[in-house]
Formats: sequence, C-alpha cells, structure tokens
Amino acid sequence: MPLSAARRSRTSPHVRRLKALGRFLVVILLTYLGLLAVTFFIGRVIPVDPVLAMVGDNAPPHVVARAREEMGLNKPLYTQFYIYLRKVLSGDFGVSVLTANPVMQDIRRAFPATMELASLGILFGAGLGVPLGVWAAVRRGKLVDQVVRVIGLVGYSVPIFWLGLMGLVLFYAKLDWVGGPGRIDVAYEFTLVPVTGFLLLDTAMAGEWDAFGNALSHLILPASLLGYFSLAYISRMTRSFMLNELAQEYVIAARAKGLSEARIIWRHALRNAMVPLVTVIALSYAGLLEGSVLTETVFAWPGLGLYITNSLQNADMNAVLGGTIVVGSIFIGLNLLSDLLYTLLDPRTRTR
Repeated sequence: MPLSAARRSRTSPHVRRLKALGRFLVVILLTYLGLLAVTFFIGRVIPVDPVLAMVGDNAPPHVVARAREEMGLNKPLYTQFYIYLRKVLSGDFGVSVLTANPVMQDIRRAFPATMELASLGILFGAGLGVPLGVWAAVRRGKLVDQVVRVIGLVGYSVPIFWLGLMGLVLFYAKLDWVGGPGRIDVAYEFTLVPVTGFLLLDTAMAGEWDAFGNALSHLILPASLLGYFSLAYISRMTRSFMLNELAQEYVIAARAKGLSEARIIWRHALRNAMVPLVTVIALSYAGLLEGSVLTETVFAWPGLGLYITNSLQNADMNAVLGGTIVVGSIFIGLNLLSDLLYTLLDPRTRTR
C-alpha cells in the first residue's frame, strides 16, 4: 500500500470531516473578502466624490475637509479598507443620500418585495420547467420536444421589459384580470401594518383576505414573467440532463428487467439528473433576485433592484454598494447551498 494511502486510512473520519469543514469555511471567507474588496475599490475609482454627494457641490472648503476627515477618506487606502470592513461586517452601509435613511433600513424595506417576487417566480419556473424538460427528453425529436424548445427559445430571446409592457396592456388594461403596477392598491397600502415585509404573509397573518387577494393580483403577472424567464433555462437544462441519463446503461438494464417506463423516468433517471439540476435551479433563483431590475422598473415594484437603480441614477454610492454587497452575499450563499445539496444528493462527492 502506498504511504499516502496508508496515512489516509489511519486518519479518522472525524478528522477528515473537520478538514473538509475547514476548507469550506476558508472558501466562504476568501469569497466574501473578495466581494468586499471589489466593492471597496469600485467605490474608490468611480468619478463620484462621496463627500460632495453628501455635503453638496457648493459647500465651503472647510466643510468638505471636515466631512472627508469624518468619513476617513483622508487616511491611507489600507486604513480605509479596514474601516470599510469593520462597518460592513457590523451592518453599517452608511446613510443614503437619496432617502436620508440608513442604507440597511432601506434594504430591509426593499428586499422582501424582491424576494417575494423572485420566490414565486422560481416556483413557477421550476414547477413547470422540470416536467416540460423531462417530457421533451422522453419525446425527443417529436412535436412535444419542438414545442418545448420553442418555448425556451422565446423565453431567452424576447426582452422581458417588452413582455412586461405587453402583459400590462393585455391582462391589466384590456382584460382587467390582474392588478396594475405596484405591490398593492392605495386603498390597502396605508391600512396594512407591515410585520415581515412580505405582503402575502402579512395580509394572511392579519386575516385581511381582501388585501391578500389584491396583493396576489399585483404579484401574479410580474412573477409569471420572471418564472417564464427561468422556465426557459430550467427546461432546456432538464432536457439536456435527462437525455444524458436516459442513454446510460442502468436505464437499459432497468427496461430489460421489465420496470415501467414511468418508474424509470421519474424515480431513477430524474433522481440522477437532479444532482446538477439543483445547482441550475439555485443559480436561476439567485439570478431572479439580482436580475429583476427591468421587471421591477416596468411594474413599479419597490424592490431592491429598483432601489439600486434609482440610487445609481442619483449618484448615491452608499446605497449602490450596500445593495451590491447584499446581492453578492445572497449569490454566494445560494452557491454554497447548492454545493451542500449537491453533496447530499451525490454520495460520490462525500468525504469518506
């Protein structure tokens, strides 16, 4: 037996798990540190002076100098980065120039709207995209396969803002099937006391079922459009993964043993295809959380994407960088979650 193999065999499973956990934590730390470093240097190279954005272009020189000193911008770059890390890790992103509120307070108000929208969208996209992808793979080359591929192609190629505008014209202005822009009608907006920030949950907890129905009518159209966008990607990837699994030898063996086609497809082939598909769904969800800017703009949805866009247009860099850090943290978290689920679903990746 080679020396390395002998040492590995003598290492206890607990030690190996601790080493794997240590590597996992180091990856998290380095990734998040990289995110903070990128946002820090972006804030230093953009042609917007945060001091002038706060005190105004016509402020006296001594006021500008005092503000620069209070913000620590007159110190060396490494000292500024240390101060930046300390503030970010304590949840202090500064004060928004646009709203005059702490940035974290604005993010707490805007993020539930984006999460509610993206969560319903990914439920729609994954709930329909996976069965459609499986169906297309099973019926490869037939009419069903072509229809599913066309649906995915349209979802990829048609701009989502155009679909949003057409949806508002048809389903809101013409047919009056759904609510219009915004999260809820004005009649309910000032009577509902927010608890969690998720309107569907808050209205259900308060027993305000009329407000619940109104909030759902406003949510269903933008969430469906985001869901259709993710459905196009998820269905294509599911079809690809299923075609690969259906060509494996264990599927041929299962058919030879007389197992039903439905059991082979849904219990065996899809189960193995779910290993990479979990990562696809997690990344699609992260993409909806960070990439719903156009949808929020078209539907006047007061979410995080619209908040960052308005802040960027008004040179409110504290809000822009704070929102970017939150979105980046979510993306990192969902990537790590998909890696953990990948390990649980695929025993070959576990540390022995």
